[in-house]
Amino acid sequence: MKRRTHVSKHAEQALTDSTYAQYIVNSTDDKGQAISTDFKDITDLRALFSDTDKTPNGPDAPLTFEIGFGMGGSLIEMAKADPDRNFVGIEVHEPGIGKCAFMAGEENLTNLKIIDGDAIGLMQQLPENHIDRVQLYFPDPWQKKRHYKRRFVSPKRMQIVTKVLKTGGWFHTATDWEHYAFWMLEVLDHFEGLTNTAGKGNFTPRPAFRPLTKFEKRGIDRGHGVWDLIYSKN
Repeated sequence: MKRRTHVSKHAEQALTDSTYAQYIVNSTDDKGQAISTDFKDITDLRALFSDTDKTPNGPDAPLTFEIGFGMGGSLIEMAKADPDRNFVGIEVHEPGIGKCAFMAGEENLTNLKIIDGDAIGLMQQLPENHIDRVQLYFPDPWQKKRHYKRRFVSPKRMQIVTKVLKTGGWFHTATDWEHYAFWMLEVLDHFEGLTNTAGKGNFTPRPAFRPLTKFEKRGIDRGHGVWDLIYSKN
């Protein structure tokens, strides 16, 4: 669902200043203005890193794809912490896209690209066995029963995710909604082609590479739970 709310000064700067256009893949001009959701030409995420002068890791480096990175804070932290890995984030929230691009520029990152658009639509046009890790952190839980069909983790959507994962690659998700956590556990434990790395029926402790966000820490301080799940492709 396309969303645009208040855009901060820094986010607006990144959306309009050519300095940050190197991070936002599907902009309509060389200044990054009027970001387009038309990504029909993006059929290879690794090719986004083929210019080794700007992205020295090159296209063959391990590749992580994050779905719905929000304002981008944790994605930036991961890209900083693992400079030999390439990261691609996709988001529909333009203020978040701008903020993430601004932070990437402030950190002079060379291993991050940002796409504006729908993750499922993009993955449908990517090659098989293409991505090392797909991560989905704190997705909308769609709490009302009539909205369960909108939840990202479903057998139909996981077929698309599994297709683009390399053999041995990971799908990693985390949520602070207990009902959705057990929903995902049920779906994923019975999904052919994926194996729960913590053992069937188990959640995994938060891995060190997933940053603890301010929102998450506040929830934990209030006694809220957080559940991580990591599945590998058979």
